[in-house]
Amino acid sequence: MKILLAIDGSEYSQAAVQSVVARGGSTNTEVRVLHVLESPSALLGPEMTGYDPEFEAVWKAIQEQGKSLVMKAGDALRTAGFHVSTEVEEGNPKSQIIDVAKRWQADLIVLGSHGRKGMSRFLMGSVSEAIVRHAHCSVEIVRIRK
Repeated sequence: MKILLAIDGSEYSQAAVQSVVARGGSTNTEVRVLHVLESPSALLGPEMTGYDPEFEAVWKAIQEQGKSLVMKAGDALRTAGFHVSTEVEEGNPKSQIIDVAKRWQADLIVLGSHGRKGMSRFLMGSVSEAIVRHAHCSVEIVRIRK
């Protein structure tokens, strides 16, 4: 089985990591841990497209944080006995998760749900909802009871 575990560093994605760890590793299960960084072009207006060394330094730090995040999750999964690979992508999280799952031929996508409602959900969008609607494979949404 191939499990794509999409994480964002939140407590919700930590719950998703723990959900996969709880399954226990097996020789037949591969887990790919994916973190998607919003592209800098999505964060900048057209007037800010020039090179800025300070922004470049911040972006490199964000990329390093992403790598550290997937490595930490990967270590937890390896300890539980899984075969693990890690990946950090740039772009829109909704489309990147779907694209990576399809390209890697995942059997299951696991991700946490922030549980946003109302205006927050409207403004932020729901990554988990988009994944459920458009993924080519099964999807498991992990929620935290509060």
